[in-house]
Amino acid sequence: MTPTPVQSSAPGKVILFGEHAVVHGRPAIAVPVTQVRATVTAKPAPPGSGLTLIASDLGKRIALSTVPQDEPLAAAARFTLIHLSMPEPDVTLNIHSTIPIASGLGSGTAVSTAIVRALASFLDHKLGPAEVSPLVFEVEKIHHGTPSGIDNTVVAYERPVYFARGRGSEPLTVGEPFTLVIGDTGIRSSTRVAVERVRRAWERNRARYDALFNRIGDLVDEGRDAIEAGDVDALGPLMDHNHELLIELGVSSPQLDALVNAARSSGAMGAKLSGGGLGGNMIALGHASPHAGRAQMDDAEQVAQALTEAGAARVIRTTVTATG
Repeated sequence: MTPTPVQSSAPGKVILFGEHAVVHGRPAIAVPVTQVRATVTAKPAPPGSGLTLIASDLGKRIALSTVPQDEPLAAAARFTLIHLSMPEPDVTLNIHSTIPIASGLGSGTAVSTAIVRALASFLDHKLGPAEVSPLVFEVEKIHHGTPSGIDNTVVAYERPVYFARGRGSEPLTVGEPFTLVIGDTGIRSSTRVAVERVRRAWERNRARYDALFNRIGDLVDEGRDAIEAGDVDALGPLMDHNHELLIELGVSSPQLDALVNAARSSGAMGAKLSGGGLGGNMIALGHASPHAGRAQMDDAEQVAQALTEAGAARVIRTTVTATG
């Protein structure tokens, strides 16, 4: 066992195209947001003290042996120990995250991923993304009920992915880097609630909602082609169209629409809500490349300023590249 502290981290994420439809078998594209991260530090604890998780951001202190099986933080540790066939060690896992909670940026996913990595490393096991992702997916089921699997995939691999439920994921080659400006409504939103709302609507009118899911799936494939070809100009209209379809699904909100409209009015190439909706975040396509001219850089700054003025609780810029 590692005698010294071990630290691991994982990024946030945003869905670029395909949210909700991905739960119903259509593809989606997600990208990591490395500007915000969850970090877990594993430190040796006194003999016999067992495994303790401390999430000071949440005011939580959890002893693994005393909490229910469905407590998400403890579950991430428990699934890791089961996977490694290891007994509970004497260790303290200190958790810290700069990712806003319940906003569509994958806070819970990143924390689970960092827990799995830190605990495995503390036990002298290095787990690759292909092992980490399914362990985190089990925790996702606790968080979201019927998750698609895209969040754990993009966070564990920390690179853009094209994902379809039941078919797995494929890494995306980004032909030309592009920048997203992320605007947070400041309204917490439960992915579980949003997914169940759409599922209930689908059960009432399957033909209509399957048609919407199919149209979203087509946009995802067009987006993939554009990203791989480096055709950034094509992404904006696709994002706009995807947002309109999400409005039809009933998962937007006045606050999200206001930020989307503000971004478009200020020069964004395209904008849409990202994630479960009903609150949380939206994303806007800022400029074509981090190596673009000063005018394009100013365009992205202008979009960020417009989102703040329109009421965004926080604004994050992230550049999407092949390696995340």
